[in-house]
Amino acid sequence: MDTAAVLTLLQDVAAEVINPRFRALADEQVAEKNPGDLVTVADHESEALITAALQAAYPDALVLGEEAMAADPGLLERFADAEHAFTVDPVDGTKNFVHGSPDHAVMVAEVLRGEVTRGWIWQPQHAASYVAERGGGAWHNGERLSVATAPHGVPFRTARRSWVGRELDGLGALELTWACCGIDYPHLIAGDARALLYSRSMPWDHLPGGLILAEAGGVIGQHDGSPWRPQALSGGLVAAPDRATYDAVVAALPL
Repeated sequence: MDTAAVLTLLQDVAAEVINPRFRALADEQVAEKNPGDLVTVADHESEALITAALQAAYPDALVLGEEAMAADPGLLERFADAEHAFTVDPVDGTKNFVHGSPDHAVMVAEVLRGEVTRGWIWQPQHAASYVAERGGGAWHNGERLSVATAPHGVPFRTARRSWVGRELDGLGALELTWACCGIDYPHLIAGDARALLYSRSMPWDHLPGGLILAEAGGVIGQHDGSPWRPQALSGGLVAAPDRATYDAVVAALPL
């Protein structure tokens, strides 16, 4: 499937099974995987449709879906060793989706021999697409995307609620992200955050946005300053618009 076809797949699946449930979920269509970790019928149905299409197009590739991993944790280890793989986050920001917020997304990334080669984010309620190909740049609704400089006073943001309000030495207090990586990374690129801090690095959450950020001119790496390996399954991440900001955040850690 070419890059445009995968984006169309995400858009079609969202129109079929996600959008009709937005602000219309019945109680029995929402469950908890773990306390506070929600999953909906839209998550399951959209992942099944996206996975089936990718497996039909790439029968030798491993498809790591967030919900499939919940049922089969061994998928994570197989993903780490896979020559060719895709990650699928069928409804990133499920809690936002359940609570009626438009800030949710559908995301896919392709990994070939340990490198993220393509990434897709579709924000169905915002009608916004973000797509990147390694070495080919990043695109927002068909327009070339470049990272913006955050204006003075824009905060650093973290997805970890226990870190909100903590001071980064010399950089100011942390504020909460938009609670959805498929929303967070585009906001960072647009200059709405000075950097993003994450304590977890699950591949379906960060591979699409990480590639889009990098291709737009930004930087992503681990808390200790080491490069981020896409198939690493642990460790926190810092995403920043430039190397100087990334280095300043790393120097201000640990929290």
